[in-house]
Amino acid sequence: MSTYSRMLNKQKDFFYTAKTKSISFRIDALENLKQAIKKNEDLLMSALKADLNKSAFDTYTTEIGILYEEIKFNKRHLNDWSKPKKVKTPITHTGSRSFIYSEPYGSALVIAPWNYPFQLAIAPIIGAIAAGNCVVLKPSELTPTTSGVLRKLISETFPEEYICVVEGGVETSQALLTEPFDYIFFTGSIAVGKVVMEAAAKNLIPVTLELGGKSPTIVHEDAHLKLAAKRIAWGKFTNAGQTCVAPDYLYVHRQVKQQFLNELQHAIIELYGEHPLTNDDYTHIVSEKHFDRLTSLLNVENQWYGGKVDKDNLVIEPTVLIDINWSDKIMEDEIFGPILPIIDYEELTDVINEVNSQPKPLALYLFSESNDVQETVLKNISFGGGCINDTIYHLSSPHLPFGGVGSSGMGSYHGKSGFDTFSHKKSIMKQTTKFDIPLRYPNVKNGLKKIKMFLK
Repeated sequence: MSTYSRMLNKQKDFFYTAKTKSISFRIDALENLKQAIKKNEDLLMSALKADLNKSAFDTYTTEIGILYEEIKFNKRHLNDWSKPKKVKTPITHTGSRSFIYSEPYGSALVIAPWNYPFQLAIAPIIGAIAAGNCVVLKPSELTPTTSGVLRKLISETFPEEYICVVEGGVETSQALLTEPFDYIFFTGSIAVGKVVMEAAAKNLIPVTLELGGKSPTIVHEDAHLKLAAKRIAWGKFTNAGQTCVAPDYLYVHRQVKQQFLNELQHAIIELYGEHPLTNDDYTHIVSEKHFDRLTSLLNVENQWYGGKVDKDNLVIEPTVLIDINWSDKIMEDEIFGPILPIIDYEELTDVINEVNSQPKPLALYLFSESNDVQETVLKNISFGGGCINDTIYHLSSPHLPFGGVGSSGMGSYHGKSGFDTFSHKKSIMKQTTKFDIPLRYPNVKNGLKKIKMFLK
């Protein structure tokens, strides 16, 4: 028996003690997790600085603070979420009552990415804890310092038969995926997501896949250009563009293109300074491999702003490319870096048709003051979620499910959606014994005639 098999068996044994099904146990676990994060805030900030050069401000707002809100929201609503929900019963079932019970799956495998290596590891665990599961967490090997802090934080807070961290590279993930977990939650690339789903299928394990894709942003002619430029610059270049819901590319109406570009340049300078390469608060690229991939996309002819790089420190300054079309290399795959291609347009229907000709994106952002334009886009383009007149802000609301559609993912989490993701909905009908309904039995006289009348 492998080490991972023994570990999973220990978790399943612990799960069947039913301790994790206690609501008080879950609430205590969420509170313990919150206190552990607070205790390790300084370590986390140092780790994320070491792995990605994240500033203390970025670390708190995008990695830590959002988790405090998620924990608070889960604790506040957990009692209500976990109660059996009474639902209507049809007349054909007279005498019975119907309920839906939320029960935990058992032991869940959470595979986390490197771009937000703490937040995207802990956020699904919050939902798993709230639903009453045990968890094995596999953090990313590309952010080893943060991974080490995760291991320390979890091991000091929870027994390994309840929640544990397994560090390692690709071979570790592959080994874990052969184990019969009760649920798998994966955040990462589309290519690896397919591997995860294939492995899960061999054991018929349910999965949530949080993937990505090319998320479009549309700046219509009636947009508030100054605000649009600032919010787009923030959403795109936060974490050096290494965000799954970052604006991947922009459609800008030809009539306002130049004015928007001027505002965008001002916004970039305001947020990241005249010299982002030497800005100590500007996030670096995670690895040399990703740096080389991104620099290969820097088309000198189409550069309108930025383009400077520092390979020694793995930094690429915010870069804007103009006059881009769908035949350009940068439009082939998700960019996942601080390079923003811009396509100009005249007719909104052309934008809708072009976006719909591509795989369904994880996010979409529209800047327009027109309700008609907003409704047209929302009704005619399928995407995971997004914002009107903002970018990426939707993912921090515990009231909104977060997830993709099609190749951008399946399933969702955050708030109650996270609780539901890690809960099996068990349907129960409680039948009366005070009387019986004879119509269902095959020996009733004129049974077919009566059942037809009853069910018509």
